[in-house]
Amino acid sequence: MNIANGIAAMSASSGYGPAAICAGIVGHANLLLGDAARAVLEAEIAASPQRFRGIRHSSAWDADANVAGMYATRPKGLLLDSSFRKGFACLAPLGLSFDAWLFHPQIPELTDLARAFPDTRIVLDHCGGPLGVASYAGRRDEIFATWKASIGEIARCPNVVVKLGGLAMRLLGYDFHERPKPPSSEQAAAAWRPYVETCIEAFGPDRCMFESNFPPDKGQCSYQVIFNAFKRIAAQYSEPEKTALFSTTAAKVYRLALP
Repeated sequence: MNIANGIAAMSASSGYGPAAICAGIVGHANLLLGDAARAVLEAEIAASPQRFRGIRHSSAWDADANVAGMYATRPKGLLLDSSFRKGFACLAPLGLSFDAWLFHPQIPELTDLARAFPDTRIVLDHCGGPLGVASYAGRRDEIFATWKASIGEIARCPNVVVKLGGLAMRLLGYDFHERPKPPSSEQAAAAWRPYVETCIEAFGPDRCMFESNFPPDKGQCSYQVIFNAFKRIAAQYSEPEKTALFSTTAAKVYRLALP
């Protein structure tokens, strides 16, 4: 927290160009602490009172250890846990948001959480974590249909927005990292378009924001390819819709001042 806030202060000094680095900070607090999580959150706010916006508490879990990998030791059903929810209840009174990183079979659990706490702003990361590896491999059409239905359901919760990205992670099941050359932005756009367009259709541009998810996405392509792919996908939308997707939704959700 102190490092991120220090970087933000250096950036705000205008001595390093116009970019607003770390203008909004999303940290972490263990919400399984229950009511005791409030003290942790208050300490984080005190450490960066002008920039701290919320937390991310990853709940990614799957019964298939080959999918979950390093997430395999996380508790099943975290978002439904009563102690977690006591900690979660501390967020809205402090004006904090919650970033949710999970796998697509867990989206219904997040939907339940969003309905239980309608006043808490929730950000669904990485298009809801659609899977395409291990036991999910070779089932793209089936998985897509299940994922799409879950996206449509959670989009009915007005307190939820979605980040469009994270699709260059190997979890999606594309083999770009095994090819002789990295994908072009055209190839990436073709692979990701169904997921991005589904989210935009369900949530609307005003509740969607493009994201880079670097460095995890670096395993398949460059930062430039990712954003050029996003531009190709977004080309069909109006100028106000593009502005929402690339800037104003994020600015609204994370309370960032745009020039």
